[in-house]
Amino acid sequence: MKRFLQSATILASAWFGLVSAAAQADVTTYTVSAEFTDVMGDLEDGVVNRGYVVDYRGRIGEMLKRTSEDVGGAKPLYRNAEFIQFCSAVISRRAMEADIGNIAYCPYILFGYETEEKPGEVTIGFRRLPDGMGRDDVNDLLDEIAKDAAGK
Repeated sequence: MKRFLQSATILASAWFGLVSAAAQADVTTYTVSAEFTDVMGDLEDGVVNRGYVVDYRGRIGEMLKRTSEDVGGAKPLYRNAEFIQFCSAVISRRAMEADIGNIAYCPYILFGYETEEKPGEVTIGFRRLPDGMGRDDVNDLLDEIAKDAAGK
Protein backbone atom coordinates (compact mmCIF):
# COMPACT_ATOMS: atom_id res chain seq x y z
CA MET A 1 0.00 0.00 0.00
CA LYS A 2 2.85 2.38 0.86
CA ARG A 3 4.43 1.83 -2.57
CA PHE A 4 1.05 2.48 -4.22
CA LEU A 5 0.63 5.77 -2.31
CA GLN A 6 4.17 6.86 -3.24
CA SER A 7 3.47 6.06 -6.91
CA ALA A 8 0.17 7.89 -6.78
CA THR A 9 1.85 10.92 -5.21
CA ILE A 10 4.52 10.96 -7.92
CA LEU A 11 1.90 10.65 -10.67
CA ALA A 12 -0.22 13.40 -9.13
CA SER A 13 2.81 15.70 -8.90
CA ALA A 14 3.69 15.02 -12.52
CA TRP A 15 0.08 15.63 -13.58
CA PHE A 16 -0.16 18.96 -11.76
CA GLY A 17 3.21 19.98 -13.21
CA LEU A 18 1.95 19.25 -16.74
CA VAL A 19 -1.32 21.05 -16.11
CA SER A 20 0.55 24.08 -14.77
CA ALA A 21 2.91 24.13 -17.78
CA ALA A 22 -0.02 23.77 -20.17
CA ALA A 23 -1.89 26.60 -18.45
CA GLN A 24 1.14 28.84 -18.76
CA ALA A 25 1.66 27.93 -22.43
CA ASP A 26 -1.43 29.91 -23.40
CA VAL A 27 -0.40 33.05 -21.50
CA THR A 28 1.66 35.79 -23.15
CA THR A 29 3.54 38.13 -20.81
CA TYR A 30 5.93 41.06 -20.98
CA THR A 31 7.91 42.45 -18.07
CA VAL A 32 8.91 46.07 -17.56
CA SER A 33 10.71 47.94 -14.80
CA ALA A 34 8.37 50.81 -13.92
CA GLU A 35 5.74 52.00 -11.48
CA PHE A 36 2.73 49.69 -11.44
CA THR A 37 0.21 52.52 -11.76
CA ASP A 38 2.07 53.91 -14.77
CA VAL A 39 2.12 50.54 -16.54
CA MET A 40 -1.57 49.90 -15.87
CA GLY A 41 -2.31 53.43 -17.08
CA ASP A 42 -0.40 52.67 -20.29
CA LEU A 43 -2.33 49.42 -20.67
CA GLU A 44 -5.67 51.20 -20.23
CA ASP A 45 -4.58 54.00 -22.59
CA GLY A 46 -3.73 51.33 -25.16
CA VAL A 47 -7.31 50.13 -25.03
CA VAL A 48 -8.96 53.56 -24.97
CA ASN A 49 -6.70 55.08 -27.65
CA ARG A 50 -7.82 52.34 -30.04
CA GLY A 51 -11.43 53.43 -29.56
CA TYR A 52 -12.51 50.77 -27.07
CA VAL A 53 -14.08 51.24 -23.65
CA VAL A 54 -12.73 49.58 -20.50
CA ASP A 55 -15.81 47.87 -19.08
CA TYR A 56 -14.33 46.81 -15.77
CA ARG A 57 -11.14 46.96 -13.77
CA GLY A 58 -10.64 44.09 -11.32
CA ARG A 59 -8.37 44.57 -8.34
CA ILE A 60 -7.24 41.00 -7.77
CA GLY A 61 -4.34 41.94 -5.51
CA GLU A 62 -6.58 43.88 -3.11
CA MET A 63 -9.02 40.96 -2.91
CA LEU A 64 -6.23 38.49 -2.17
CA LYS A 65 -4.78 40.73 0.55
CA ARG A 66 -8.21 41.31 2.09
CA THR A 67 -9.09 37.59 2.19
CA SER A 68 -5.66 36.14 2.96
CA GLU A 69 -6.26 35.48 6.64
CA ASP A 70 -9.75 34.09 6.01
CA VAL A 71 -8.51 31.47 3.54
CA GLY A 72 -5.27 30.54 5.33
CA GLY A 73 -2.94 32.46 3.03
CA ALA A 74 0.64 31.50 3.82
CA LYS A 75 2.40 34.55 2.36
CA PRO A 76 1.81 37.82 0.52
CA LEU A 77 1.68 37.27 -3.24
CA TYR A 78 1.27 40.56 -5.06
CA ARG A 79 2.18 44.10 -4.20
CA ASN A 80 -0.30 45.04 -6.95
CA ALA A 81 -2.42 42.93 -9.30
CA GLU A 82 -5.25 44.07 -11.58
CA PHE A 83 -7.01 43.21 -14.80
CA ILE A 84 -8.95 45.27 -17.28
CA GLN A 85 -11.67 43.97 -19.54
CA PHE A 86 -13.05 45.37 -22.78
CA CYS A 87 -14.50 44.21 -26.05
CA SER A 88 -14.45 45.14 -29.73
CA ALA A 89 -17.74 44.98 -31.63
CA VAL A 90 -15.88 44.67 -34.94
CA ILE A 91 -13.40 41.96 -33.95
CA SER A 92 -15.93 40.08 -31.81
CA ARG A 93 -18.50 40.01 -34.61
CA ARG A 94 -15.88 38.72 -37.07
CA ALA A 95 -14.82 36.02 -34.61
CA MET A 96 -18.39 34.99 -33.80
CA GLU A 97 -19.36 34.88 -37.47
CA ALA A 98 -16.44 32.49 -37.98
CA ASP A 99 -17.60 30.34 -35.05
CA ILE A 100 -20.68 31.21 -33.02
CA GLY A 101 -19.05 29.54 -29.98
CA ASN A 102 -16.40 32.27 -29.86
CA ILE A 103 -18.77 34.14 -27.55
CA ALA A 104 -16.89 32.22 -24.83
CA TYR A 105 -13.88 34.50 -25.36
CA CYS A 106 -15.63 37.83 -24.94
CA PRO A 107 -14.85 40.14 -23.16
CA TYR A 108 -11.08 40.39 -23.61
CA ILE A 109 -8.86 40.64 -20.56
CA LEU A 110 -5.41 42.14 -20.04
CA PHE A 111 -3.68 41.82 -16.68
CA GLY A 112 -0.79 43.35 -14.80
CA TYR A 113 0.95 42.44 -11.57
CA GLU A 114 3.90 43.32 -9.37
CA THR A 115 5.00 40.69 -6.87
CA GLU A 116 6.07 41.30 -3.30
CA GLU A 117 9.37 39.59 -4.13
CA LYS A 118 10.20 41.86 -7.09
CA PRO A 119 8.85 45.36 -6.49
CA GLY A 120 9.26 47.66 -9.48
CA GLU A 121 9.09 44.74 -11.95
CA VAL A 122 5.65 44.70 -13.57
CA THR A 123 4.40 41.80 -15.66
CA ILE A 124 1.57 42.45 -18.09
CA GLY A 125 -0.12 40.08 -20.46
CA PHE A 126 -3.15 38.15 -21.59
CA ARG A 127 -4.44 34.64 -22.06
CA ARG A 128 -4.11 33.63 -25.74
CA LEU A 129 -7.21 32.34 -27.45
CA PRO A 130 -6.86 29.14 -29.49
CA ASP A 131 -5.58 29.86 -33.01
CA GLY A 132 -7.93 30.05 -35.96
CA MET A 133 -11.68 30.45 -36.35
CA GLY A 134 -11.56 34.26 -36.16
CA ARG A 135 -9.62 34.36 -32.90
CA ASP A 136 -6.26 35.39 -34.36
CA ASP A 137 -7.39 39.02 -34.67
CA VAL A 138 -8.20 39.05 -30.94
CA ASN A 139 -4.76 37.65 -30.07
CA ASP A 140 -3.09 40.20 -32.36
CA LEU A 141 -4.99 43.07 -30.73
CA LEU A 142 -4.23 41.94 -27.17
CA ASP A 143 -0.57 41.37 -28.02
CA GLU A 144 -0.29 44.80 -29.68
CA ILE A 145 -1.76 46.57 -26.63
CA ALA A 146 0.40 44.61 -24.16
CA LYS A 147 3.57 45.20 -26.18
CA ASP A 148 2.87 48.92 -26.44
CA ALA A 149 2.31 49.20 -22.69
CA ALA A 150 5.54 47.29 -22.05
CA GLY A 151 7.48 49.46 -24.50
CA LYS A 152 8.31 46.48 -26.74
